[in-house]
Amino acid sequence: MASIEDKLRSAGIVLPEGSSPAANYTNCVLVNGLLFVSGKGPSGNPRGKLGADYSTEEGYGFARSAGIEVLAAVREAVGSLDAVKRVVKAQGFVNATPDFAEHHKVLNGFSDLMTEIFDERGKHARSVFGANSLRDQLPVIVDSIFEVRAGS
Repeated sequence: MASIEDKLRSAGIVLPEGSSPAANYTNCVLVNGLLFVSGKGPSGNPRGKLGADYSTEEGYGFARSAGIEVLAAVREAVGSLDAVKRVVKAQGFVNATPDFAEHHKVLNGFSDLMTEIFDERGKHARSVFGANSLRDQLPVIVDSIFEVRAGS
């Protein structure tokens, strides 16, 4: 069975170093085998709203990019993505105009990445919310919960 790192390489995905928290919090908290990951936005710090500045397809790419940032934080926290037993939950926040209605399609960028990398273990519960604004005017932020192996 291929390692998760092998799957990332095969998919052409290079994880960045985990980003540092922007304030008085931590990237991840591990409690009873559950790793709670703070909200992550896409790399490059794009700014703007879905429905005005960006299309649904661009939002999908932003959510995928946020997923890569999440994976970097998880790897930093537990040492290896092979320690992930399951992606449990994702919450997506989409900075969107009031008439934008494709939030779920945007968050598919995150969800599709998780199943691409973790197969069935990547299928998760999720919620997605439209937001009037997000920090730094990011178009998407995703927070998530992972189940990890003991000793991670």
